[in-house]
Amino acid sequence: MIKYFYTQNGRTSSVPNFCHDCWVKMTNPSNEEAELTAERMGVEVDDLMAAIDLEEKTRIELPENYTLIVVDIPSEEYRNGVRAYVTIPLGIIITKEAIVTICSEESFVLRNFEKNRMNDFSTRKKLRFVYQILLESALLYQKALYAIDRKRQEIEEKVRDDVEEEDLFSLHELEQALVYFATSIRENGNVLDRLTRYSRLERFPEDQELLDDAIVENQQAVEMTDIYRSIVDGTRQLMSTIFDNRLNNVMKILTSITLILAIPTVISGMYGMNVLTKYMPFAQTPYGFGIISGIVVAICLGLYVVLKRKKML
Repeated sequence: MIKYFYTQNGRTSSVPNFCHDCWVKMTNPSNEEAELTAERMGVEVDDLMAAIDLEEKTRIELPENYTLIVVDIPSEEYRNGVRAYVTIPLGIIITKEAIVTICSEESFVLRNFEKNRMNDFSTRKKLRFVYQILLESALLYQKALYAIDRKRQEIEEKVRDDVEEEDLFSLHELEQALVYFATSIRENGNVLDRLTRYSRLERFPEDQELLDDAIVENQQAVEMTDIYRSIVDGTRQLMSTIFDNRLNNVMKILTSITLILAIPTVISGMYGMNVLTKYMPFAQTPYGFGIISGIVVAICLGLYVVLKRKKML
């Protein structure tokens, strides 16, 4: 799908066709759409479709007539009905005529530009548009990181009460998302570093402050990711320890019960042996069964008290 946007009189709106200094927004384009756009703008089809590959690495390339920038942006997907955070590539191609963004799906990063909610946004100021995209991406990373931490807190609150194996899987999903984020945000930082030395397009005086803001927010996202990874790792270790302790407690209880039940088993086994009754204590006593039963109960109760004091039960 292809949409065209153009800024006029300080307002960005959708236009029906390609025009000079417009923004071409491509979302999961077909091969035919990619070939037509590549021919119109004089770019390679492979560069235009680079961001459709989910494994594409972030980079900046400087062919003769245009600039290719690939960055990673945050996204969401649902696995087994549970929201998970991932990263996807976003391609940006800058030519003298227009700027093109290519993504495999609708992106939250571009939504504010499309809805005309960004201050000082103009399709004519292409380099500023790139800075704004990277700044918006860094802010969305931070927003996703806050959501990840809130989810971790919800899981941690259940640790004292009723933590389940499902919580471990949820925590693993969060840990996986943080690994993806850490890699992508650092790679975006490398792109920002290269952009500080980029001189192919005109840079307006106020753009430097915007670039600095993008670098600062991206670095903050890096630090937040490192912190949250450490916290999630600590929570996972805590939960694993709790599961191990629960298993140990169950084993202690089963061992204690087995020990208590062994007492009547041993005594009844002795009286079941094929020997003369005159050699068995209380065997010929009128109330022998009751006496033996009382002794067994007393021994079992005594053992129960001992095990209870040692916190085995």
